[in-house]
Amino acid sequence: MNIFRLAGDMTHMLSIVVLLLKIRTMKSCAGISLKTQELYVIVFVARYLDLFTTYISFYNTVMKIIFLATSVCIVWYMRYHKVVKQAYNKDQDTFRHYFLIPPCFALALLIHRSFTVMEILWTFSLYLEAVAILPQLVLLQRSSNIDNLTVNYVFLLGAYRSLYLLNWIYRFFTEHHHTRWIPWISGLIQTALYADFFYYYIKSWKNHERLKLPA
Repeated sequence: MNIFRLAGDMTHMLSIVVLLLKIRTMKSCAGISLKTQELYVIVFVARYLDLFTTYISFYNTVMKIIFLATSVCIVWYMRYHKVVKQAYNKDQDTFRHYFLIPPCFALALLIHRSFTVMEILWTFSLYLEAVAILPQLVLLQRSSNIDNLTVNYVFLLGAYRSLYLLNWIYRFFTEHHHTRWIPWISGLIQTALYADFFYYYIKSWKNHERLKLPA
């Protein structure tokens, strides 16, 4: 465990807290992409199936359970809560997210560290997480009124991935220069997808304006 990994986990946790705070207190999921949240459920299920086979540490186990449980909880709220689901922007959240799943799984079958079930699922989860934010970014581009909690949630998600990228760089120089091309490249792609959002987020923050992404 290093400071970048810990900061990344805490930032990820904070992003979930912000999102659940919005859903619980405002009884609204306006501006949140259900498609992205469903992709995150698939990501965490695929990645954390090793809960049943491998014990690494108490911290690791608790974080896995939290991320998995909260992702399912968010999707449940958006799909089935009688008040929250009414605020869902279904007409704007039209990204065909299911088209992302087969190529990510096929890529995991082709490019992986070892051909085992757990390794394939772990690799698949990395590839899918790299592009899971796309429906959310598209929805933000189409939204005319984005509230601060939604904006901060997306920013924290991007910050979490950026910190994890620093974590991999740190580990490269402290763990005998082991190369981990799959998480590195996946993390770079994911962080790059946030670049445009980060630019407009910082610009709106400096100018004290409401965030608006170009269509």
